Amino acid sequence: MRRLEHARILMYSHDTFGLGHLRRCRTIAHSLVENYRGLSVLIISGSTIAGAFDYRVRVDFVKIPSIIKLHNGEYTALDRHTDLQETLEMRQAIIRHTAESFQPDMFIVDKEPLGLRGELEETLSYLKTHGTTLVLGLREVMDAPNLLIAEWAKRDVLRKIGVFYDSIWVYGPEDFYDPLAGFDVPQTIRSRMNYVGFLQRYLPQADVPMREVTGNYILATTGGGGDGADLIHNIFDAYRHDPTLTHRLLVVLGPFMPTRKRRKLLKKGSALPNVEIIEFDNRMENLIAGARAVVGMGGYNTFCEILSFDKPALIVPRITPREEQLIRAKRAAELGVIDMLRPEEAEDPARLAQALKALPDRAPPSKVTSKLRLDGLEKITDLVGEWLEPGSQKRLSVIEGGT
Repeated sequence: MRRLEHARILMYSHDTFGLGHLRRCRTIAHSLVENYRGLSVLIISGSTIAGAFDYRVRVDFVKIPSIIKLHNGEYTALDRHTDLQETLEMRQAIIRHTAESFQPDMFIVDKEPLGLRGELEETLSYLKTHGTTLVLGLREVMDAPNLLIAEWAKRDVLRKIGVFYDSIWVYGPEDFYDPLAGFDVPQTIRSRMNYVGFLQRYLPQADVPMREVTGNYILATTGGGGDGADLIHNIFDAYRHDPTLTHRLLVVLGPFMPTRKRRKLLKKGSALPNVEIIEFDNRMENLIAGARAVVGMGGYNTFCEILSFDKPALIVPRITPREEQLIRAKRAAELGVIDMLRPEEAEDPARLAQALKALPDRAPPSKVTSKLRLDGLEKITDLVGEWLEPGSQKRLSVIEGGT
């Protein structure tokens, strides 16, 4: 274990839909405090269930008012009686006050370079003038290039990345996908990009008993569950269609699945033999590690867990309003790492039943390719040391106002 005496890292996770951003930030935070004595990490999160997870010693979170993304890509305040702009102003004020009070040595921003609707710009400017190292963390796949370019053009995001950020960490291998594909990226920004690899997941160390699931099972997960009901309905239809599909199935609906849809699935699934349904588990790593195979939508965290625990997988990706999961699944299928069905293909119960029956006998990722490196947490640990350890030339450059 290395030492960073009294060092502080602030992380930002905007969390408008699902669990992906918070879970990724939490994974990184836990790894850093395990590797550095004296380091504290504070996560700013908009997730409605940020408090449902366990946090290691020296990792904590600040909850900002929640804003949710609708299926059409628009945003609204969680409290429908509160004006969206008013909620954004509250979030912005809390973020700025947290940065001023915490005085971080490093600020790691997950995915949204300027924050939701630009809510980070004021804080980024403040921290930049106070010598904080500013880091942008990007998923290996952001979105379809045409969609991301149009979105970022509205706020001049690419130029502002060059103005604010000292380093850019891409959470995937360079030969898997370029998150800025399609952009004319200046060399000054490319030179700051570090492809760290995927973030490996481990079985959590817990002080309280964990859910025990015995027997061989296929795990079906939709991540947060906000848009996962159709996939679970299709899986249940496949089980009803083909009586020879007898694999035990464990379904995790996700905490954000709408109540009406959850009730329908609980009723539908209760009529099927070999099917068990749970609504949420804050230690998904245990369920994936114990599964024979995984069926999911292919979000970043689920994909990392499939690789980490080396599980055969079938991915049915979300295709709107973002194409991130589709791009990731297509690239992984090209490499032979997973099987993939488009949503319309999974609506065919015979086709989905056939894919599910074959799934447990599929070769796990490690038997297919060694390209998908899982050394992201180790590389992030080293990068933090390069920036924050006493005498670091990079750190001195930030303090002096350079990058």
